[in-house]
Amino acid sequence: MIVNIAAYHFAVIDDPPQLAAWVREQAEAGELRGTVLVAGEGINLFLAGAAAPVEALLDGLRADPRFAGLVVKYSHSRSQPFARLKVKLKKEIIAFRRDKASPLRERAPTVTPDTLARWLDRGHDDGGRRVVLLDTRNREEVDYGSFADALTLPIDNFTELPEALAPHREDLADATVVSFCTGGIRCEKAALWLRADGMDNLLQLDGGILGYFEQVGGRHYQGRCFVFDERVALDPALQPLHDAAA
Repeated sequence: MIVNIAAYHFAVIDDPPQLAAWVREQAEAGELRGTVLVAGEGINLFLAGAAAPVEALLDGLRADPRFAGLVVKYSHSRSQPFARLKVKLKKEIIAFRRDKASPLRERAPTVTPDTLARWLDRGHDDGGRRVVLLDTRNREEVDYGSFADALTLPIDNFTELPEALAPHREDLADATVVSFCTGGIRCEKAALWLRADGMDNLLQLDGGILGYFEQVGGRHYQGRCFVFDERVALDPALQPLHDAAA
């Protein structure tokens, strides 16, 4: 069985090439495949392989105080969903290209999957306000599934989100808005920037859709969650849409 991990962590990285080289060395030694993005603001990784080398790499990262709090989302497949290993240096670990969007100093307020599910069960948050879910992913991902009645936007790239959301902001003023994405990284940046831009009624779903699947399952979610590898999408039980026998 192949172990698939998705993780990101924001931290100040003074020497991104050094970190990237270490990750590549560890991943190659363990015959891991996937994509790792390293930038001055942190690391974003999607890797797959045997359990022991996956955990060895994670243990090595967490031994660094900068990554001690690294949170990982797990899923499994019978076959390796990545063709090769790619370790890339980037300006951002998820491109957004806006100031006041880096969670290096602070995070936007979060809501846990359990709490969100309870709010959706009731039809309102703990203060009685209506809850609107904001999907920060692109239209291709949304086609595979999203939360029921979520606000989805006709975007192809994450950088387009602020302009696409602008016409809706007045209508959302009386709601508690919960932004979400696949694993949390996009809604983390979006929530921070949008709150700085005056949208103080916005929260982020901690852990994204995959974290919600892990803790809650598919309650209030319709369809699957698109992932950027050969599995294509995962259902709420974290089972892949495509998984050829190894």
